Formats: sequence, structure tokens, C-alpha cells
Amino acid sequence: MSRRPRKAAGTGPSRPTVSVCRGCCCGTPKIPGVDHAGQLAQLRGSLDGAATVRAVECLDACEHGNVIVVQPSAEGRRAGGRPVWLGLVNDPQAVADIATWAGEGGPGLADPPEILDLYAFSPSRRIRAGLEGEGSA
Repeated sequence: MSRRPRKAAGTGPSRPTVSVCRGCCCGTPKIPGVDHAGQLAQLRGSLDGAATVRAVECLDACEHGNVIVVQPSAEGRRAGGRPVWLGLVNDPQAVADIATWAGEGGPGLADPPEILDLYAFSPSRRIRAGLEGEGSA
């Protein structure tokens, strides 16, 4: 059983949160041929006001780099949305698809483009807890 305090119903972020891994491997020359700064700028520009975009330290899923996690808003969570982990996000069209989905409401409120199923993966419970423990889930 989790000892982490639960948020009161109805609290939480009012919009989705897009966490972009920029640590050990993701966002570095270890993943060549990707405009890492451009990815982050594309998400921030596309989602300005619609979602929170943040760069985070290593999410410990390096085998899936570049990793982006789309977390639901409070409303999306109430509707059943849960964080969606996306890996190998190394092309601008995938970033655009993520931005479109998050801009439409993200998990729980909008269906992701089907192509994103190819990027989705399930990290270990320990890794998920690290991101969600930051209070952003």
C-alpha cells in the first residue's frame, strides 16, 4: 500500500503535463540525428497554454530514448486517464502527434493518434513511481 498522501478529489493540474526526458541518454548526442532542443521547442510552442511541458532528468528508461510521458489533467484522471509513456520519439512527426493529442486534452479526454501505439511502452513500477512521486501525476 502506498504511503504517499493522496490529493483531494478534484485537485491536480488543470491541463496535461508532457514530461520530456533530458538526462543521461535522452536529449544528448548518445541518440544521434535528432534535434533534441528542437523537440522541446516544438512541444512548448505547440502546447503553449494547452499543456505544461517540462524537461526532466533521466527517467531511467534509456533503452527507449527519447522518452516522453504524457500525464493527464485532473479531469482526465477522473475520466480514467493514466500517464502514457512513449519511447523512441526521435522524429518531428511523432512529436507533432504527441502535441496534437495533448492539446486536445490528453489521456482520459482525447484518443491518441493510432500511430502513437507504436511508441507506447510500460516502464517498471519503480520508474513510474519516480515520475509520479514528483507530484505531477
